[in-house]
Amino acid sequence: MTAPASSAEAGLIRIVAAVVLDDAGRTLLVRKRGTAAFMQPGGKMAEGETEVGALEREIAEELGCRLEPASCRPLGRFSAPAANEAGWTVEAELFSARLSGEIRLDAEIEEAVWIDPDVAPQFHLAPLTHRHALPLARELKLQARRPAK
Repeated sequence: MTAPASSAEAGLIRIVAAVVLDDAGRTLLVRKRGTAAFMQPGGKMAEGETEVGALEREIAEELGCRLEPASCRPLGRFSAPAANEAGWTVEAELFSARLSGEIRLDAEIEEAVWIDPDVAPQFHLAPLTHRHALPLARELKLQARRPAK
């Protein structure tokens, strides 16, 4: 596979991605067409875009629904080996977020699944998802269950 041309640093892919939970505490994972790994929805920022603006655009393009911008909370910057570009590292700004509207797969997304972050999935996960996003989803699910003080 050809390395991404948009990286400012050789071997580094910078993205923004959403850790989305539904009311049942499940998290959304997507798989790009022609790939095996499931990951969070998101993608690369266009020049001049804010992180949340890039998430809004990517969600609309790939999932055909809306990101609720007011729901976005930064979770941190994380890195892991890229799932689809051998020898590359992905660096992601992760946000917790909510969606509105029905998901309709579009652009390069071939499959979307809602999974319980407490149950090990029976399919291939991107390293960033396995190492960082799913543990964050478990914590967000736990926080949602705690009674408000």
